[in-house]
Amino acid sequence: MKIAVDAMGGDKAPEVVVQGAFQAAMEWGIDITFVGDRDAIEAQLADKQGVAHIHVHHCEDRVRMDEAPLKAFRQKREASIRVAFDLVKKGVVDAVVSAGNSGATLATAILTLGRIDGIERPALPGILPVEKGRVIVIDVGANVDCRPVHLFQFGMMADAFARASLGMNNPKIGLLSIGEEGGKGNEQVRSAHDLFRDSRLNFLGNVEGRDIFSGQVQIVVCDGFVGNVVLKLSEGLAEGMVKMLKEEMLGSMTSKAGLLFNRRTFKKFMQRVDYAEYGGAPILGIKGVGIVCHGGSSVKAIKNAVKMAHDFAKEKIQDKLSEQIVIYEGLKAQGIGRKT
Repeated sequence: MKIAVDAMGGDKAPEVVVQGAFQAAMEWGIDITFVGDRDAIEAQLADKQGVAHIHVHHCEDRVRMDEAPLKAFRQKREASIRVAFDLVKKGVVDAVVSAGNSGATLATAILTLGRIDGIERPALPGILPVEKGRVIVIDVGANVDCRPVHLFQFGMMADAFARASLGMNNPKIGLLSIGEEGGKGNEQVRSAHDLFRDSRLNFLGNVEGRDIFSGQVQIVVCDGFVGNVVLKLSEGLAEGMVKMLKEEMLGSMTSKAGLLFNRRTFKKFMQRVDYAEYGGAPILGIKGVGIVCHGGSSVKAIKNAVKMAHDFAKEKIQDKLSEQIVIYEGLKAQGIGRKT
């Protein structure tokens, strides 16, 4: 699998982006094509010569983090993110990884590769560690204004994604609201609740914010505005907890001794709550593979995002997702897509 990396996208580009992708190439033998300014990229590769599966595709422009996505797509044909997805469309590479302007990445992916048939709005799933395994929160930022049918399709895509990529069998789905009762929430959530309730999906009903990390459901559905707040609040809380835990464990000689004896446990805990372990979020609903990373992603996060892109492309996750949606839509068309 060949992965295009938007070398000019992100708060720390190209330094951190190039370093992270290079580590993925070295550790897993992944074929990397850096897209962006050749001089800037090669300056980061100056002491990393002689790797056969590292390539540079030069382009003249980039999309800044504060630019309007659609305007950038129309006016910047030589922007690194657009060139990267063009390479996917032409079959030169198999996937794209970008820590750049997320709106521009989404818009470019949709306009260049197109949507899976039947999907109105592609979405971003965030994967969070919970008490019992992992939970998918969808959408975490792609769609801030949604209709009930969009929320339902997010759940349908997440269900297919969980089965095809994460090995979850018949994952339980919850709709994020301000109360467990079906009548709670705004009109959007109440109408979406009815769609989920009448579907063949394994819908448990509404869940509240405190239920996300309990493990009682494997998928939590919400619009992108709420989901992005949930994601960043969770990441900030995890970082704060780690810092406070370190302070407490280094506060006295006794606690320092305890840390020495429990170093392995502490390391596992840090890995469990570190967003960089997952790298980024795949764009579900497009005819191809695109991974969206945080603008401030670390070297480790970029490395793992490249690995995720490679694995998704290799396993043809987008095709499996499309197949699951076709099956579901077929059942619904036959009148058996609803609960009796």
